[in-house]
Amino acid sequence: MRDLQKLPKAHLHLHFTGSLSVPTLEDLARRQKRRLPDNLTDNVALHVPADQRGWFRFQRSYDSARTVVRSEEAMRRIVREAAKADAAEGSRRLEIQIDPTSYAPFVGGITPALEIVLDEAVKAQHESGVEMGVIVAASRTRHPMDARTLARLAARYAGDGPGQVIGFGLSNDERRGEVSEWGPAFRIACRAGLKLVPHGGELLGAQAIWKTLEYLHPDRIGHGIRAVEDPRLLEVLAERGIALEVCPASNVSLGVFSDESEVPLRIIFDAGIPIALSADDPLLFLSRLTDQYETARNLGFSDEELAELARESIRASFAAESSKRAWLSEVDAWLANEPITSKPAMPSDCVTER
Repeated sequence: MRDLQKLPKAHLHLHFTGSLSVPTLEDLARRQKRRLPDNLTDNVALHVPADQRGWFRFQRSYDSARTVVRSEEAMRRIVREAAKADAAEGSRRLEIQIDPTSYAPFVGGITPALEIVLDEAVKAQHESGVEMGVIVAASRTRHPMDARTLARLAARYAGDGPGQVIGFGLSNDERRGEVSEWGPAFRIACRAGLKLVPHGGELLGAQAIWKTLEYLHPDRIGHGIRAVEDPRLLEVLAERGIALEVCPASNVSLGVFSDESEVPLRIIFDAGIPIALSADDPLLFLSRLTDQYETARNLGFSDEELAELARESIRASFAAESSKRAWLSEVDAWLANEPITSKPAMPSDCVTER
């Protein structure tokens, strides 16, 4: 089988603190003399039920990790290491999302928090070779007015480069509030030319995705895995070409499916909906980008289909068309290489030259 680490791909759904590795988290905690909960350092992937109690456990773990991100250097390190990790996995494009509100108290406000990430994204792109894009994401756990504030902030830095904001999202527990309440924030972002990438359809079913389409007009949808519950919705997503940022490890860890064999990746793929496999929160799920492609392989996807998944992630990215064309050619080159096979043993009577 061909090496999935070397498969050129784009990574479009990765959260800021959730991108940390366990060793980096431990190092940041040591520097601050903070004690971390055992469940963050035991190298056991989070696995909770898909209910309010399970989400509380997930959020508590994420918040515990975020307590060690209390300086400009820690924030820069996260961006730098996220790009480096993606480079090692064959990623050509990383679109990382952040809610700067969470880090603002330690660096002088939400504007400095965002500027730190944007500035480091420029440096990380140069050092790693991975193109960087930054998405500002509001949280459903805060008032919709906070989302408008973030949308206006994102609009001030809107652009296509690594030192600019490329999109606006909405994350956290999708069971909180009504989707329509965040419509005004998304309209602000849309007027600024930002791409719209809200979460939807992981903890809630197909109806939540319908509402996301109606009120938030997404360019991509974070997760969206439960679109499979409505055949008509699958048709609409395919017709509109709206990519789903599918995160199999997240689906299993958050109890949406009991194991990877239940993740309906094949149904979405066969429906003609673009898919961007992503890692979501590797810190908690202990599963990075290439692992998601390994899951697809375990679900029966051939190398040709895995290459198409990589192409879909590249096409769904907000990179320049010239970059996409170059990366798509690299995917073709990956597929053209012969699969890795074991080297045949030489006959015992074979004589080799020295």
